Formats: sequence, structure tokens, C-alpha cells
Amino acid sequence: MTDTAISFLKQLHPYDALPDGAFRALRKEAMLRTYPAGAPIYSLGEDLDGLYVIESGQVAVHDENDQQISLLHRENSFGERGLLKNGRAVTSARAEQDARLICIPPHLFHKLRADHEPFRRFFDRSGKADAKEALSAFDLTRVQVETLMMPDPVTCTPGMTIKEAAQKMRDAHISCLCVVARKKLTGIVTIRDLSGKALAQGLPHDTPVSEIMTPDPRTLPPSAIGSDVLHMMMEYRLGHLPIVSAGKLVGIVTQTDLTRFQASNTAGFVADAAEAASIDELAAVTGRIPNLLVQLVAAGNRHDVVTRMITDIADVVTRRLLAMAEEKYGPPPAHYAWLACGSQGRQEQTGVSDQDNCLILEDDLSETALAYFEPFAQFVSDGLDACGYVYCPGDMMATNPRWRQPISVWQEYFQHWIKNPSKEAQMLASVMFDLRVIGGDATLFDGLQTATLEAAADNSIFTAHMATNALTHQTPLGMLKGLATIRSGENRNTVDMKLSGVVPVVDLGRMYALQGKLDPVNTRARLQAAIAGEVISASGGRDLLDAYDLVAQTRLDHQARQIKAGHAPDNFLPPADLSAFERSHLRDAFVVIKTMQSALMQGRGVLG
Repeated sequence: MTDTAISFLKQLHPYDALPDGAFRALRKEAMLRTYPAGAPIYSLGEDLDGLYVIESGQVAVHDENDQQISLLHRENSFGERGLLKNGRAVTSARAEQDARLICIPPHLFHKLRADHEPFRRFFDRSGKADAKEALSAFDLTRVQVETLMMPDPVTCTPGMTIKEAAQKMRDAHISCLCVVARKKLTGIVTIRDLSGKALAQGLPHDTPVSEIMTPDPRTLPPSAIGSDVLHMMMEYRLGHLPIVSAGKLVGIVTQTDLTRFQASNTAGFVADAAEAASIDELAAVTGRIPNLLVQLVAAGNRHDVVTRMITDIADVVTRRLLAMAEEKYGPPPAHYAWLACGSQGRQEQTGVSDQDNCLILEDDLSETALAYFEPFAQFVSDGLDACGYVYCPGDMMATNPRWRQPISVWQEYFQHWIKNPSKEAQMLASVMFDLRVIGGDATLFDGLQTATLEAAADNSIFTAHMATNALTHQTPLGMLKGLATIRSGENRNTVDMKLSGVVPVVDLGRMYALQGKLDPVNTRARLQAAIAGEVISASGGRDLLDAYDLVAQTRLDHQARQIKAGHAPDNFLPPADLSAFERSHLRDAFVVIKTMQSALMQGRGVLG
């Protein structure tokens, strides 16, 4: 390789961090290649000759559907995705203009990654910073419940006597028994129940456990994280939390299990919100969230952990407002379910969140009963607004009578949207597929969710329309400079990291959930379920996960920087604020997202 090419690389990151010995190897083994305009450089599936770096000219990169996904210019590199997989090209590339390229052979590329940390970090596709990898495995925000829980907990039947239950706890050195009937968890009985109910009330020793147990206890799935356990225990003052998967008891977590872990700093927020006596006190709690976001990001927590913890606070605030509304207007005259959609529904709230909610009511209500929920919903919505969750600009709130209806009306809504997928129906269905119950009677929604998923997935016309709707948000890939920015207005020269970054992946995740009839609502959980259920390929799914993690983390980092600088957080990121390293990886992430959008459009995002 020539002196000119070596000088060029020495000014380009990450090569500028390489020692002289690495450049001696590059001078000896790297090759200079020239391609006239229109000439192919490599084709999809071919063995790659190496990593390409553009010294001059332009190169067009196309996906498997021959859709152009990037136009690269001087200093850009390409081919690393294939090299990091199996050495075969996952795209095709050709010279758009006469191009002069540096080609680093595969063995040298991998040696440079193995021997030199800056080079490895630049081409690391995982999207995880070293600081994050160094975090303690014992942080509750990073530990899944299945690693905390005691598997196969000791159980008893509802008919076991309280004396036998006490003896069983004593012999097993435990503080509770899970009560199981016909393989289903029906209750939990603790030492406190034995002392506070049985002993204190002088109940006969042959009293069945069912008389003193807590029926239908609160539970979590094994996929929950440790902070979910802590938050639920603090909100509901629980000492024991059963873990249930697919209706089956698989474990239990107790307060004792948490003593070796440091309490998450969001626990104080949850406790304060759960005990707040007024809306002003709730607003004081949520007013601390921006600083919390900065702390969580600075601690190296991954974006989905941060957003889930922030959403946990919103959930508790909502439930406290529901309780305040019941205190103000009296006991509700009927069963209801308060649901959140949007980012709260998906557990993806950041430093910028409005409120999106609705009410499902039981059927056959009188006019008086229906009238109760109008001021009830207004009180909760006003309280959320006072706490910083501003009113939805699209009026997607329970204060709107359209979104405060009996379950039979909701069933009609979904049936109509599925049978008549107009533009409005597609938009509304997209929002409503992200619903999650926050308070009230969750059983009102269970059957509706299952039936709607089944009907929607089985209607090919509806799914085709939804797929088209899912592609309306395009990634900000520019033809010349890598990233396309907003051209005018107050956000000129920025990238909207929400609408152009996160939302395209949210849309893809929703489509995968629809096509695979998958239950998760959270975007990352949907992507993982889609991979596990073979709705998308494992390799494409992993790439999309990595791309989503990088885009979402970049958005969160941007908001944290704004808060630290004393500004209100937003979603508009100036690419100039990023290093060349960060811009390069962000562009790669958008290429992956665009590729998966193209696959969905071509019908290749689904097997069969």
C-alpha cells in the first residue's frame, strides 16, 4: 500500500489509534483497488475479500431486495457486517462514481480487532459500552427474576390445616407456603398470617389454610427484572412474591432474597408515590424524574432498563390517582380497567412523555353508572398532566367518551378496524395494540386482547394494510452524508430520534407481534419473542436488536445531556454533537432498520 494511503488511514478513526507495528502490517498486506463507475465490488452471499475503506469516490450499498440502503463516500468503510458473521457479504456493493478503495484482508481485520482495543470497539456490533459490561451482576436493574427466585417453592393445598402448614414451614425453614389447587396458584399463606390471623384469633388447629391465606396473590413472570420485584413489594407492602409462567407456579422471591442486593434508587420514588396524600405530592415525586434519568444513564444502565424503571413510576402515580379518584367520588359502581397505550403501555417512557390512556368498563351499565366515570377520568387525567404527563395532543385519553366505553363497544371497535382497515383504523389499531392494564380489573382486557390478536393475525388484508402503515416512518439515511437531517424550522439540522429512529423499530415489533400472535407489548420483548418464535430470522433479529439498542440508547444519552445542561429534554439530536465514531455506528444501525423494513415490505420478514 502507498504512503498516501497510509497517511490517509492515520488521520481516520479508529486507525489513528493503531501503533506503528499495525501500520507495517497494513502496508504489507492491505490492497489498493480501483473500480470504474457502475462496476460491482461484491455481490450478496459472496466471500468477502476484506474490509473496504473509501479513499475517493462513492459506493452504493444494496440490500437483499436490491433496495439501495446507503450511498457511501470518502472515509466510510463497508463489509464489516459480513466479516463479523461468516465472512460472506450480507449486502451488495457497486461503485456509484469512480472509486479508489483500501481493502484490508479478513485475517488482518480480525487480528487488528483482537490486538487493539480502539479498533475492536469501533467495529463492535453489540452496541454495549465497556462501562456497561463492567457493572456489577448484582445490580437489581440488571438481574432477571429467574436468577433471584427460589425455584419449585414449597406448596400446600387449600385444605391443609393451619397446624400442618406451620409444621411444614418449620421443617423447611421457610416463611411462607404457596397454596396450589389443580396445579394453579390460588393463594399464599405466611408466618404473619399464622400469627396475626390464626393464633391471635384463637382459630382451631384444624382450620383449613384457605381461611387465612391471601387469595389470588400478586405475581410476576420470570422475565421480569429485580427492580420489578422491589417496586411491587414496596407499593403493595409484600414480603413474598410468587413467580408464575404460563399459569404455572415456577418460583418465589422473598424480601430475604433481596437483602444481598443494593436497593435501586427508583425504589424511593415508588414508595413516595404510593404514599402520596395529594396531587402536589405526586408532582413533587415526578419532578425528580429528569435527574433520575441522568443518574441511571450515567450509571451505564441499558436503555430498556432505564425506560422500564421510569415507566414503573408513571404506573404507580396512575394507580395512586385512581385511588384518589375513588376516594373523591366514592366506590366505583362497576368494574373498570384503566389502560395505558403508547410509550407507557410499552414500558418505554423517557424524559419526554405525554399521556395516552383509555377506560374499559363492564357491560350493562346504567346511565348513572356511566356518568360516574366522566369526572373520574377527568380527575386522573388532570392529575397526570399536573405530574408532567401532558394531555395527549390527539385526545387519546379516557376523558374522551370514545375511549371510555363498555367492553362490548371495544369489541366492536376492534372488529370494525380489522374488517375495514382505513387509514384511521390502521392508526388507531396501531395505538391500541400497545395497550397494557395499569389499574382496575385486568380480566376485562384479557379476553379482548387474545381474541383481537387472533382475529387480526388471521385477516391477511388487515395485516397487509398494517404492514404498509408500519413502513410510513423512514430512517434518516442521507444519500451523500450518511444521515439526513431536518431541513427547516426550529429543529433544523437535527435528526428526530423518536419518529425517525425508535418509532420505525416500534412499528416493526408491533407487526411481528401481530404476525406471530405474540403477547409482549414492550418493543425489545417483541423482537426477542419474534426471534424465538421464528417470525423473523435469528441473524436479522439479532441485528435489529443491536440496531434498536444503539438508536434508543443514543436518544436517551442525548436527553441526559440536555437535562445536565439545564435544558428540557427532546428527541432532536444534532449529528454534529456526535463523534465520527458515533455517527458511523448510528448510520449502520439505520441501515439495519431499513433493511428489515424492506424485508417486511417484500414479505420476507415472516417465514413461510
